Amino acid sequence: MSVYYTLCFLSAAAMLIAFVNSKIGKMQTTIAITAGSMMLSLLILVAGQNNWFHLTEIASKTVSSINFEDFLLKGILGFLLFAGGLGIKLPNLKDQKWEITTLALAATLFSTFFIGFALYWFCQVIGIQFDLVYCLLFGALISPTDPIAVLAIVKKLDAPKRISTQIEGESLFNDGFGLVIFVTIYTIAFGSEAPTFGSVTLLFIQEAIGGIFYGFALGLLFHFLISSTDDHSMELLLTIGVPTAGYAFADIIHVSGPLAMVVSGIMIGNWTRFIGFSKESEDHLDHFWELVDEFLNGVLFLLIGMSMLLFEFHEEDWIVMAFSVPLVLAARYLSVFLSYVGFKRYRKYNSWSVKILTWGGLRGGLALAMALSIPSGVWVVQDKLIDVKEIILVMTYSVVVFSILVQGSTITPMIEKAKKEEKLKANS
Repeated sequence: MSVYYTLCFLSAAAMLIAFVNSKIGKMQTTIAITAGSMMLSLLILVAGQNNWFHLTEIASKTVSSINFEDFLLKGILGFLLFAGGLGIKLPNLKDQKWEITTLALAATLFSTFFIGFALYWFCQVIGIQFDLVYCLLFGALISPTDPIAVLAIVKKLDAPKRISTQIEGESLFNDGFGLVIFVTIYTIAFGSEAPTFGSVTLLFIQEAIGGIFYGFALGLLFHFLISSTDDHSMELLLTIGVPTAGYAFADIIHVSGPLAMVVSGIMIGNWTRFIGFSKESEDHLDHFWELVDEFLNGVLFLLIGMSMLLFEFHEEDWIVMAFSVPLVLAARYLSVFLSYVGFKRYRKYNSWSVKILTWGGLRGGLALAMALSIPSGVWVVQDKLIDVKEIILVMTYSVVVFSILVQGSTITPMIEKAKKEEKLKANS
């Protein structure tokens, strides 16, 4: 079966789960799709082990026929981040610019090293020879919050404005900085040449700063193109050019495509929306991109759930998986808490801010895609054929699944309490 047919059937499966959930479960759609696909994967695995029916090999081949890394990083990521940028309100972003910058840069760096050193200590205690550089590599890929998961779940819960802006803004902007940390540690671990301070600085300027400037130029170009026509269908079609050709060209010139999509999305959503689009297009812009966002998110979260079929779990995997979830949560809490120690010196915040930002710092497909990019064959337990990629991949998967299913489904009460506090302040 071709990759196209596979995607067609997976899309249909995602929509079917979403439809059944809307009639019966009433869960948040992306949570329902992830849970449904995991239950299906588990059923296939259990059925194969008990000789009920043998679909494990077929299902595994079907899922593995889609290169998850390319599908996300070089495919749908541009669409999802552009759609996320369209929904960001620029005045709110300006009001929280220092908080977002601190969370996206300093908090991500702190979390990376906290997770890396704590994981290295734990592996030494339990007798797994997992080098520090690989522990730091896991810290680098799991520390940035995932904008896709955050926007798909947390954004729709209508959190108080400041909290919502911080968590959305951080997740959209910390990719560039997180990528620099990941690539730097990846080069140390697997490259032939050790990176220098100059090369790291150049990489940051090229990827992160370059991505921001490219995104601004791209948004400006499409603003003028959209403003030059009154055909509302053409205006909407032109917006598709940003996450398609615009995102692909970012990869060609080696700048951060994700950051470029966020910047151009914010520009078109806050500038072009009001002075470039015709009235009819302005009314349809959000509905059009909400549909695109819902569809692609459905396929992505189905693939996250069915990725379970690709793993072969060993005893060592279960041990590090059990440790990775509380470790990542602890790192997230400390990075947010320490950031707020500084924030509170200048303004007051909702008392639920730290808890919501900690519990709402979701991880998703981006972390999995980075984990899948790690080369195989660097053995940790050679007699069991356990390598670095397997250890990092199962830890990443456990954190991603926990954050989507548990954190995503239990954050609502915190947000409701924060909203009540805001109302009390407004009425007092």
